[in-house]
Amino acid sequence: MTIQKGKLRWTLIGAPLLWQLLFFALPLLFLLVISFWSVQNFQLTPGFTLKNWVTMLGRDTFWSAYTYTWQLALAAACGSTLFALPAAYSISFHLSARMRTLAMMLLVIPFFTCYLVRAYAWQIFLSDNGVINSLLAPLGMEPLPMLNTAFGSWVGYLTLCMPLVVLIQVMGMLQIDRSLIEAARNLSAGPWRTLVEVVIPSIRPALVVAWLFAFILSFGDFVSPTYLGGGASPTLSNLIIDTVKSGQQWPRAAVVAIAMIATLVATSLLAVGYAYKGKK
Repeated sequence: MTIQKGKLRWTLIGAPLLWQLLFFALPLLFLLVISFWSVQNFQLTPGFTLKNWVTMLGRDTFWSAYTYTWQLALAAACGSTLFALPAAYSISFHLSARMRTLAMMLLVIPFFTCYLVRAYAWQIFLSDNGVINSLLAPLGMEPLPMLNTAFGSWVGYLTLCMPLVVLIQVMGMLQIDRSLIEAARNLSAGPWRTLVEVVIPSIRPALVVAWLFAFILSFGDFVSPTYLGGGASPTLSNLIIDTVKSGQQWPRAAVVAIAMIATLVATSLLAVGYAYKGKK
């Protein structure tokens, strides 16, 4: 019986480990290897050279793109986390079980459609002659520059992240002991104080994980910066595309990709460590 349980455990563990090995570890290792190759006559040439790393990390364009990507992803992660809180709170504590199920289903529906289509549709609203500026025109306001700006990219990131962030926060709030909420109300705590002093501390892991998912999705996205941000200030994902197009420089693009992955891994470790700090 013990042997069968051991086999079952290793079978369950082995499948995801094999998946991670085939579709994450090996591709990452391949990226690392080709980052030391060179390109001759538009063809990859195996070898070992640090030129790609020195060239990319020594360029101001890389560091400006790195900083810009960090700023956009951080703004999107923080914005989506804050904006999702009222929705998650309402779904968790003010809806019946049936309506809560319906609301969560509606949050899943956006993932049934192509993200490129959803982001591209924002051009209708954000352009100088779009819906928003058309509504502001009767007020005598000049058209607000929203498309092809950092704000446009930020809106696209929120479109990508918000449904997932709300869902994660709802799942966290549903685990809260309802007696804590009742105790806060009995002590005359209003909704805002209950949210700040009871709900938020209780769902810290869910908040941080939701923030982390939003940051990861935004940090690696290229759709919104391209179609809503205009690409004037390139992000790292745009830099990868431009580098590949420039003489088939796959090794230099691999350097940028590894820098992105290293940043996301470090951020994930720090975020998860903070999320479960002090928990056994």
